[in-house]
Amino acid sequence: MTEEHKKRIGKFLSLVLRHEPQKIGLELDEQGWANVQELIEKFKKHRYHFSMEELEEIVETNNKQRYSFNEKRNKIRANQGHSIDIDLALSPVEPPEFLYHGTATRFLSSIMKEGIIKGSRQHVHLSSDKETAEKVGSRHGKVCILTIMTGKMHEDGVLFYCSDNGVWLTDFVDVKYISK
Repeated sequence: MTEEHKKRIGKFLSLVLRHEPQKIGLELDEQGWANVQELIEKFKKHRYHFSMEELEEIVETNNKQRYSFNEKRNKIRANQGHSIDIDLALSPVEPPEFLYHGTATRFLSSIMKEGIIKGSRQHVHLSSDKETAEKVGSRHGKVCILTIMTGKMHEDGVLFYCSDNGVWLTDFVDVKYISK
């Protein structure tokens, strides 16, 4: 499978598993899991042909580790970033003292007034390292890395979750916890 073909399938897979399963007539369960064989068959109807082995390669080599299989490898889901209502069944965990949020400089004034909001997604996404935050923020323009005082947030009762691929999730980041 070529890198271009993997990227094309990966983008459509992200759209279907995170935002629009109905686009291919796929049903996700309440935790966002889709039946792998059904997914492969429904993708074929939309001119995306791949085998189970190729899907495994896409999941294993995705640079953002966006997808996971269940233990039996008969179900797949996106690890986070959903705009549809699902329950990832994540347990709250204590975050490190600081996490990072990469954003475009054009969003800074809004963030410094309103905080970091989840928008259409289920959670605000935070990174454990500046390099990842920089990659995320650079997709939207000139990047700015914000340091988030997550230890203080946690002390103040804010809940945090860590997805299977290491992305930290929370509902909202108030301005008082943000440092440029």
